[in-house]
Amino acid sequence: MDSLLIYGSYGYTGRLIAREAVARGGSPAVAGRDARAVARQADELGVEGRTFDLEDDVAGRIRHFDAVLNCAGPFAKTAEPLVEACLETETDYLDITGEFQVFERLGRYDDAARNAGVTVLPGVGFDVVPSDCLAAFLHEQVPSATELSLAIKGGGSLSRGTARTLVEQAGSEGVVRRNGRLIRVPATYRTRAIDFGDGAEPAVTIPWGDVVTAAHSTGIDSIEVYAAAGPWATRAMSVVDSLGWLLESRPVEGILKRLVDARIDGPDERELASSEAIVWGEVTDASTGRRARARLRTPNPYALTAEAAVRAAERVVDGRDSPRGRVPDGFQTPASAFGADFVLELDGTERELLEVPTESRDPERSALESDD
Repeated sequence: MDSLLIYGSYGYTGRLIAREAVARGGSPAVAGRDARAVARQADELGVEGRTFDLEDDVAGRIRHFDAVLNCAGPFAKTAEPLVEACLETETDYLDITGEFQVFERLGRYDDAARNAGVTVLPGVGFDVVPSDCLAAFLHEQVPSATELSLAIKGGGSLSRGTARTLVEQAGSEGVVRRNGRLIRVPATYRTRAIDFGDGAEPAVTIPWGDVVTAAHSTGIDSIEVYAAAGPWATRAMSVVDSLGWLLESRPVEGILKRLVDARIDGPDERELASSEAIVWGEVTDASTGRRARARLRTPNPYALTAEAAVRAAERVVDGRDSPRGRVPDGFQTPASAFGADFVLELDGTERELLEVPTESRDPERSALESDD
């Protein structure tokens, strides 16, 4: 992949991705704002390094690359400057965001990207490759589905970048999709018992990117995303709701970010190799009661992100020279770009169909059934 630029390459996840790209035989350029960090990483990997800020002439810095893979969060600040430069230079864009607001904003570039012959493909990491592919797989089982629920469990510790993004979002509301619209809801809007493989356990709604991406991938208008949460987590989120005004204050945010910088880097090699995550999904046709459920088991989210991002970038770059293999122009999600089975190409992923769709004469009863 000599035609790939990885921006934000020296953060925790960026380092994993750059190493994976080189291990797979690629020679990406690494880039970011910190000249010393870029130079050190470029020397270690034996690749080209470029230093620039997103307030610079970004188009001039990326013009000679076929694709940019953005690993510099928070993506609410970095995605649009890079996308706009990519449209100007006819460069394909990928990133590893999980921020639903970013997906929503980048979706508005669809027409401009199609006109420029550019692919805009955010979310090629754990957020949202597994959940997006699972949503598309379930939609194939029930093409008439009107409701989608997804849930995530596990994954181990966080990287510094992810933790900083969570600090910035602390105190903000949750979000669900209802009848095609994003609806702001409290952080503890809804709880549900979900079987991730060891029996039913509580899960609570979270503002995951699939409230935007799954709608694009499947056309389903009502979407909720949950995360496994014990009783302590639900109580903690209630506190966040009541103290949101405090968590949103700049002094408190600054203190929390300094704590993150001082104490967090990311999972070590042992955790990357041993921990895993579970993604669960369900689609329902509200008018008939037809329903399908499935589970997806994945490696550690950061390990999956490294492989998924590099494989996605390979497919995008290689497709430029192959009309049959070209990824569609415009705004895409992992599933709309590569299909529902893309996640199964990644090492250590397994998918299980838990419930095949059957006709139900009583949709209300079907909707009240407890999770298996």
